[in-house]
Amino acid sequence: VMNLGINSIYETLSCWDPEWASYTLGVFVCHSCSGLHRNIAQISKVKSILLDPWSSSELEFMDSLGNNACKAKYEQIVPAFYYCPTQKDCMLLRDQWIRAKYERKEFVCVERQEPYSAGYREGFLWKRGRDNGQYLSRKFILSEREGVLKYFNKHDAREPKAIMKINTVNATFQPTKIGTAHGLQITYLKDNSTRNIFVYHEDGKEMVDWFNAIRAARFHYLQVAFPGTPNSELLSKLSRNYIKEGYMEKTGPKHTEGFKKRWFTMDDRRLMYFKDPLDAYARGEVFIGSKENSYTVLPGLPPNIQGYHWLFGITIVTPDRKFLFACETEEDQKDWIAAFQTVISRPMMPQEYAVEAYFKGPQICTRYLIMGAFKKT
Repeated sequence: VMNLGINSIYETLSCWDPEWASYTLGVFVCHSCSGLHRNIAQISKVKSILLDPWSSSELEFMDSLGNNACKAKYEQIVPAFYYCPTQKDCMLLRDQWIRAKYERKEFVCVERQEPYSAGYREGFLWKRGRDNGQYLSRKFILSEREGVLKYFNKHDAREPKAIMKINTVNATFQPTKIGTAHGLQITYLKDNSTRNIFVYHEDGKEMVDWFNAIRAARFHYLQVAFPGTPNSELLSKLSRNYIKEGYMEKTGPKHTEGFKKRWFTMDDRRLMYFKDPLDAYARGEVFIGSKENSYTVLPGLPPNIQGYHWLFGITIVTPDRKFLFACETEEDQKDWIAAFQTVISRPMMPQEYAVEAYFKGPQICTRYLIMGAFKKT
């Protein structure tokens, strides 16, 4: 194929290793996405560009199009807030992105974007019970005007069970963790502590529409809250995947207690630990600041520490105390240290000083708020 002058094979997808092509759409795709294109076989038919035979007419068709031409055709009006997945994202996001473009043509006709662009969404999702782990149907309402996402324990209930303010809501797909391909984890802050809910829907489109509706509501909130800020800066704040998750052992503040196995989540600067990965509430949260503010991470544990079973220690030094963890493998240790280094090497934003102050206690809140205001100027 390449010897015959096909253009644009590596024009936009070089990092995806595009060794397949849809000879009915005229796009080149990676092996993984070729399988997703087969799910819409009535629209997209794929071949290997290295192994399958190609007719002259197919080659001419591919040569006349390519990824850039198809992008211009099928992605004419992608909303700024709409999440465009990468090869690292879950299968559901990639599948629905392909279906949205080629099957439903959502980015050619703006009316087809109403499910996630209207500013209001209402429907039923299966929500995991906090105490028994059972998934039950719950009514959810997203109101951009009210600035909230809320759900009701009973379909005819007048008062919501929980009200989540859009300014603190995050949504991230967690299929492996939740155990379903459509599993979405929604977090929000209540009294400055993180709360988790886990939901899914049998219809993948429904789930991705909810995800993008949440992103749309957050986008419009941020535009009002931070007028004049470029969209490029706001878009990175619409939703976020966790920097790292996994098991470690931890001990208490006096370092005399036995180490206990806990599930840890590094969410921006919040290191949270849970007894179970699907717990609604964290057992504790630790703020991870920057190196300029005396936060460091070190391999290993201080001398004379006892009670840990896993051999690969990590010490996080903060201005107030040391946090001690142990990893099961050396690879886990290196990965966690790299994650902590990513956060610690990043300078703190002005608003993050207020968050740090909450973690440290009300007695120093004023001092840290002043520091944040000073740095902002």
